[in-house]
Amino acid sequence: MLPIELLTTTPDQADLIRNLYQFYAYESSDWEQEDVEVNGRFYIHEEHLQRYWLAEGWSANLVLVDGFIAGFVLVERSELPGINASELADLFILKRYRRQGIGRAVALQVLTGAGDWLLRCYAPDPAAVAFCKAVVAELPRPVQQIVLGDDPDLLTYKVTSAYH
Repeated sequence: MLPIELLTTTPDQADLIRNLYQFYAYESSDWEQEDVEVNGRFYIHEEHLQRYWLAEGWSANLVLVDGFIAGFVLVERSELPGINASELADLFILKRYRRQGIGRAVALQVLTGAGDWLLRCYAPDPAAVAFCKAVVAELPRPVQQIVLGDDPDLLTYKVTSAYH
């Protein structure tokens, strides 16, 4: 497999993440029932996007494969009551780099980082559900499926920091 690198972005790379997010939004538009805005772009909540560079525990990371941009991963600090964990919020791999184990490798790297983690995927997206289940099966840490009740369409896995 080609070398995979996660590169934490800086605020001056927000446009790069914003542009890549358009591909992500396009691919999920069928099951999220999203339409483009009058400018031909998918909506991005700017205040939320800025938190990836301003809020503690949040980050927007490029996925590089052999030095080329292959996608992104967004990490957030959970704001759900009673949950002290980071969340792998969004992971997107460009089509050219799919089916090579890159997304799985990135998810495993992120979810074995310090502390507890949440992995959430939308039940209406069968590819995402299959991906989440495959990642969870490979994790070297205890994983528990939990029900949080904030969104009935989300499958939620809590990954604890203790190793098997």
